[in-house]
Amino acid sequence: MTMRGRFITLEGGEGAGKSTNLAFVAAWLRQRGITLITTREPGGTPLAEQIRTLLLEVREEPVAAVAELLLMFSARAQHLARVIEPALARGDWVLCDRFTDATYAYQGGGRGVNPMLIRTLEELVQADLQPDLTLYLDIDPALAEARLEGRERDRFEREQAAFFARVRAVYLERAAQFERFRVIDAGAPLAQVQSSIAVVLSAFITP
Repeated sequence: MTMRGRFITLEGGEGAGKSTNLAFVAAWLRQRGITLITTREPGGTPLAEQIRTLLLEVREEPVAAVAELLLMFSARAQHLARVIEPALARGDWVLCDRFTDATYAYQGGGRGVNPMLIRTLEELVQADLQPDLTLYLDIDPALAEARLEGRERDRFEREQAAFFARVRAVYLERAAQFERFRVIDAGAPLAQVQSSIAVVLSAFITP
């Protein structure tokens, strides 16, 4: 009987260095003989990537918060069915750039959607599936803004400072609430950030 794989998520706001550190985590795990896939949310399948484009592209039409929320969970349902669940079932590990914690932070904290509505959709779409480990890259929004300077920004990255402050607050609330979270100071030099991540991963894979 194949042992079910482990599910690791990487969370953080814009400018936290998720892409760089996702690659670091993947390489670190593979060097230790772990078979894994890397993926992202929203996205991960052709259909979910199309939904991602709808969500991120800058548009004149204001997007209703609940419409945004439903698109997020539509992409997640497809992602779970086609990528995440099959990988875990065959014993592979899954490393995902954002998951449902981001929905609580961005749509709940940032947009003000009732967390109970998010919870209802969470139960509908993913049942009892939760990450085994969540690495939260925490960064001060002002520093994140400086890192984004000069970069072409998507619809979310164009939000105001107050939005990102609310997003961060919800992330930190969830980090305090759930044992699977490990908070990493993403404002530190990259070498220090990755050293902190390696310590967490070492403890995670040690029986």
